Amino acid sequence: MTETTLIVCTTCRRAAGGPPATRAPWPGTDMLEALESRELPEGVVTLRPVQCLCACAKGCTVALSGGPERWTYVYGGLDPAKHPDDILKAAAIYAETADGIIPWADAPTEIRTRAVARIPPQA
Repeated sequence: MTETTLIVCTTCRRAAGGPPATRAPWPGTDMLEALESRELPEGVVTLRPVQCLCACAKGCTVALSGGPERWTYVYGGLDPAKHPDDILKAAAIYAETADGIIPWADAPTEIRTRAVARIPPQA
């Protein structure tokens, strides 16, 4: 398994692309808390909260990253009450890859249909 960072936007104000919340706690913070309450895949996935992933219309938003030689994925339209387990399954699959490419058929359905971007390696 390869070190993987699961980046969580804590300032997302939408859950699954719904109407924006008007006061805290924000759905993005709820997503972080939901993920923190679960066991992370085999110790190779690290949670990294950030204040904005600039995908506000697609909140809640998370990203999977694994260093400069691997692809990075951004997922949006997620709901902290419905999707944390699927996010962690996707993170475990990502951690198993050498190049960061999650095979389409292997990704949880709720995650693969919510991909916002796949960013190429930097190296």
